[in-house]
Amino acid sequence: MTSENRQALMEGFRDGTPIGLGYFVVGFSLGIVAKAVGLSPLQGFILSLLNNASAGEYAAFMVIGSDAPYLEIAMMTFVANARYVLMSTVLSQKFSPDTPFYHRIFVGFDVTDEIFGIAIARSGRWLNPFYNYGAMLTALPGWSLGTACGIIAWYFFSPAVVSALSVALYGMFLAVIIPPARKEKIIGGAVAISFLLSFLAEKFFPDISAGNRTIILTILIAGAAAILFPVHDEENK
Repeated sequence: MTSENRQALMEGFRDGTPIGLGYFVVGFSLGIVAKAVGLSPLQGFILSLLNNASAGEYAAFMVIGSDAPYLEIAMMTFVANARYVLMSTVLSQKFSPDTPFYHRIFVGFDVTDEIFGIAIARSGRWLNPFYNYGAMLTALPGWSLGTACGIIAWYFFSPAVVSALSVALYGMFLAVIIPPARKEKIIGGAVAISFLLSFLAEKFFPDISAGNRTIILTILIAGAAAILFPVHDEENK
């Protein structure tokens, strides 16, 4: 490993540590749901390790609890996680054109909202994939162990107490969006508009799933911002 990759790995580990700790706490809530549908700590750990997504995993647990067939579970998980296709597409533009394909595959395995936020906000023209690997070193174990511990905690704490710990997730979101929003007024305005439109969409279009609402609003808001306030490459300036 080169010194540049090692430095990027350590920086990703540093920035991903708060995310991993937050995932561990939020994983408790998912563990409670997993226990309610009959999963063991080992099953919850493996499921969270392979599906590092709160909404998608929660939807999967709900479908599992209803004894749905495997195809329905797969379709529900795909719909709930569809927004990560957009995030992966955006993130791929941050990689140098000569980045090997296998790095793109490994990075795409764990594109979460928070990891996407710290990766896309990283300074520099190109993103080193080892930065994402460093963040994943805390995110994946944090989420998986949190789910397993949440299942175990079923026997010691009430579901209401454990679910209250999920408030930490909103703190992580604020930590991701506030710094770039303070630096760029356009980003701050887009964030404020996204809050408002998300609230209105949930109020007036409750039949549309949260994942689909996220996809639609992301395309509309990001597309409008790109058209009205384009970011020019350094070589074009």
